[in-house]
Amino acid sequence: MTVIKKDDLIQSIQDSLQYISYYHPPDFIRGVAEAYEKEESPAAKDAMAQILINSRMCAEGHRPICQDTGIVNVFLSVGMDVRFESDVSLDDMINEGVRRAYGLPDNVLRASVLADPAGARINTKDNTPAVIHTEIVTGDKVEMHVAAKGGGSEAKSKFVMLNPADSIVDWVVKTVPTMGAGWCPPGMLGIGIGGTAEKAMLMAKRSLMDPIDIHELEQRGPSNRLEELRLEIFDKVNSLGIGAQGLGGLTTVLDVKIMDYPTHAANLPVAMIPNCAATRHAHFTLDGSGPAELEVPNLDDWPSITWEAGPNSRRVNLDTVTEEDVKAWQPGETILLSGKMLTGRDAAHKRIRDQGLPDDVDLKGKFIYYVGPVDPVRDEVVGPAGPTTATRMDGFTEMMLEKTGILGMIGKAERGPIAIEAIRKHGAVYLMAVGGAAFLVSKAIRSAKVIAFEDLGMEAIHEFEVEDMPVTVAVDSRGESVHQTGPKIWQGKIGKIPVVDV
Repeated sequence: MTVIKKDDLIQSIQDSLQYISYYHPPDFIRGVAEAYEKEESPAAKDAMAQILINSRMCAEGHRPICQDTGIVNVFLSVGMDVRFESDVSLDDMINEGVRRAYGLPDNVLRASVLADPAGARINTKDNTPAVIHTEIVTGDKVEMHVAAKGGGSEAKSKFVMLNPADSIVDWVVKTVPTMGAGWCPPGMLGIGIGGTAEKAMLMAKRSLMDPIDIHELEQRGPSNRLEELRLEIFDKVNSLGIGAQGLGGLTTVLDVKIMDYPTHAANLPVAMIPNCAATRHAHFTLDGSGPAELEVPNLDDWPSITWEAGPNSRRVNLDTVTEEDVKAWQPGETILLSGKMLTGRDAAHKRIRDQGLPDDVDLKGKFIYYVGPVDPVRDEVVGPAGPTTATRMDGFTEMMLEKTGILGMIGKAERGPIAIEAIRKHGAVYLMAVGGAAFLVSKAIRSAKVIAFEDLGMEAIHEFEVEDMPVTVAVDSRGESVHQTGPKIWQGKIGKIPVVDV
């Protein structure tokens, strides 16, 4: 009988969550580096360079890869010959580990979990509770997979109940473009097939904990139907030309993972969940000898990549920029922002709509950055401060442009039709920062202070002073979107899937 001590389990959860906040899995780094080397799209290659540089900076500085430090998912396989030496439940031990991990002073992680989700949506302040899945198996050990799943990629989860004769590949290829770029490609697709609706979703999530090995599979060839499906979906999804950050390119997914389970004769449940460029998970085993020991990656695992703005990049002073200036900006152009910008995302937009702005806050002619930063530590001005998914603000865009007079918005991923039309109508602009490069972005922020809605925590309105913050013109003042034109161009260049105008 193996005895697992309460403190050892709690410490293992704490350590693993800190570990995955700043260390990408080595297989993921190799996958992105390989994709970077073969990428032909300048915009996508630039985005992957920022992701890789950010990843190394986080590994060196022990700071979060992404400002969205995720909701904790834990998969446990508990041996039947295991006894826990504890005065609290297994779930309580795990949640105590989460609580300690997210409040660690040297690397405070952003608390993003809200209680009463259909009502008041009150932040639990410590990112508890975790989402825990436990199975009892033979043996005398506890095997654990711990992940922190970002909200942007989780929001793109899909489920369908196909007819048994329907094509799973066709559904995936049709569905992935509808997910947009808010899941921050390049990443992985986890697919669950069979069982029941909830079983399919669980398998899709669990499959994302496995290492990237699609190229090894390509080399040796498939040995069963699921491996054939993995290769076919991998090839066809990448042939869509969506590319890194949805800008158009050769690599959209780094791997496709599939798990299956027997299902009812009348059903074909299929779930699909993407993992983003902030892929975060760890696997360890507890055998009663103490807390988990997590191997520190070798910094040589990261490629030697530098990023510099191109010679044609446009430098913009946010304190003096005008509507006439914005009209000259071209889709896909790199802009280096300096000066003052304001922040605001879901909760702030809702409050502005319902209650208006405080008298001393003026957004006219300003740029607003969709971000919920991590708290700073040590001598930081602000913690990791990457963009959040811009489409969540689409329903507020007309109101913000009309009511506040903002000139531009900064976020990640594409804008939907209603936002693009509002941008065109008001002669505004939408700029895209790279999702998955939060620590790198934060280094461009020279000062930060809360100026409104302090009670909203990370969703309060901040004023940032930035210097040479790199962004891309994603929707210009005429309403042209690079997230529409880029993938279409690269899908045509790849030439495996016909480009259809809609």
